[in-house]
Amino acid sequence: MAVSTAVRPAINRVRTGSVLLGPAFVAAVAYVDPGNVASNVSAGAQFGYLLVWVIVVANVMAGLVQYLSAKLGLVTGMTLPEAVRTRTGRGTRLAYWGQAELVAMATDLAEVVGGAIALYLLFDLPMLIGGLITGAVSMALLLVQDRRGQRQFERAITGLLGVIAVGFLASVFVDPPSVPHTIGGLIPRFHGAESVLLAAAMLGATVMPHAVYLHSGLARDRHGHPEAGAPRRRLLRATRLDVMLAMLLAGAVNLAMLLLAANTLRGQGITSIEGAHAAVGASLGSVVALLFALGLLASGFASTSVGAYAGAMIMQGLLGQRIPLLLRRLITLVPAIAILGLGVDPTRALVVSQVVLSFGIPFALVPLVRLTSDRIFMGADVNHRVTSALAWLVAGLIILLNGALIYLTVAG
Repeated sequence: MAVSTAVRPAINRVRTGSVLLGPAFVAAVAYVDPGNVASNVSAGAQFGYLLVWVIVVANVMAGLVQYLSAKLGLVTGMTLPEAVRTRTGRGTRLAYWGQAELVAMATDLAEVVGGAIALYLLFDLPMLIGGLITGAVSMALLLVQDRRGQRQFERAITGLLGVIAVGFLASVFVDPPSVPHTIGGLIPRFHGAESVLLAAAMLGATVMPHAVYLHSGLARDRHGHPEAGAPRRRLLRATRLDVMLAMLLAGAVNLAMLLLAANTLRGQGITSIEGAHAAVGASLGSVVALLFALGLLASGFASTSVGAYAGAMIMQGLLGQRIPLLLRRLITLVPAIAILGLGVDPTRALVVSQVVLSFGIPFALVPLVRLTSDRIFMGADVNHRVTSALAWLVAGLIILLNGALIYLTVAG
């Protein structure tokens, strides 16, 4: 059937706009990684629907942060690490890189451990073997980026993101949660110090430093450095849509994790992902438990690849040193494999990794907000005053809650 001349321009706009989407979906993988699974499932199992509001607030905050990162890359033609390098001396830059490397290793630890847990649940593989397989798959995904380009890498990661979504959203359809209780969970409140700890862990697992660094490079590498004016405004509008859609998907998956635990695992004393998987199987059946494990596996595979990609971008941006992606993959994989080989409790390793990530959050957020609020640096695309105020508020809240996570974890 022929398409009318009135409809064709609208179709072309949709097609053109869809081509501009993608970078935010790669960054969004960081928001549904195994650290999110551990914190969201723990929150639902211990406190039911109490912390639903944290998921919503965290994803709204993350959306603003990721958009500012992408905007920085498009407007300046620099990644956030490159922009930091232009503003710091050599000594400061080396110290900054040191903490970023520590954060990258903690990120990889959480993601490799998550993949290893999933392979154990699916095939009863030893954790060390599972970690090595997760590392090998992530290398294969990075080869796609290295040999086939960013577009194919985005498609591969977005496909895994789809598997993650199906894996964790399935339980919501099989056994729908209580609508009144879910709505009631939107009211901000806590119930004791443990709920504050879990809320901070959920936030720390949501707004992750490497995703903030990475998105500036993903947007720049995909779209280049458009000239000021209409072309750049068009890309910024597409980027806002990209971020909004990616964060909606990530938020839905995170919410599904918490609702699954609140609806199915509450009061069962669940303290590990393995225990959650077993309880899901007993309550909702083997198919839902299988999807849960597959979602976790896809999460581990995708997030560890994205983490290694971010690590390479951070090193190149801060030090001006470019190393092959596969070598970069090995650098941060070794500590994770070593910890698995030592037989450390995997769920505990996930929790500790989130604490380390909390230390890195200010180093990513503060420069991002300062730079995007600087008219000399950003020109006509500098943040609006309201945007800057909201960004500083978001950064302050995230840093405060992550400080609470560090304190409560150490004190506990």
